[in-house]
Amino acid sequence: MDVLPALIVMGIAASITFAVTLINRLMINPEQYRAWRREIMEWNAQLRRAQKAGDKKQIEKLMKKQQYILQLSSKMSLQSIKVSLLMFIPLLIVWQFLGRMYGAVDMVFLPGFGYRLSIPPIGAISPLYWWYPLCALLFGRIFSQLFGITSVE
Repeated sequence: MDVLPALIVMGIAASITFAVTLINRLMINPEQYRAWRREIMEWNAQLRRAQKAGDKKQIEKLMKKQQYILQLSSKMSLQSIKVSLLMFIPLLIVWQFLGRMYGAVDMVFLPGFGYRLSIPPIGAISPLYWWYPLCALLFGRIFSQLFGITSVE
């Protein structure tokens, strides 16, 4: 069995993920995004502590800030959606390409693991259709760290 299809899909996933991450980095201010996330997490932690302690005054005080927290969450979601929408059309084109080139491939061998570890098809779904998301997740994590979009916490 040839390793080339798996390597090609891995390369496509790396390329697209790199482009998405770069666009994400250019469109989103990572410091602002982290500050928003930190503020939301802090608010949620305070609310949980107040609820656990049964501190109605603190809960009431925190609930006054809830609308603001929801707005921050919406801003964060909107930032992510912008990038996703920009990459949706190219991704559809890539899926068409993969389907035509490798739709009939019934097994993908993982590079670096030799021929003993393979990804078999799931029903009628070619392994290349779920090999791509696995690779994209891996490269997404790597590129996000390199570009400073996410922090290790």
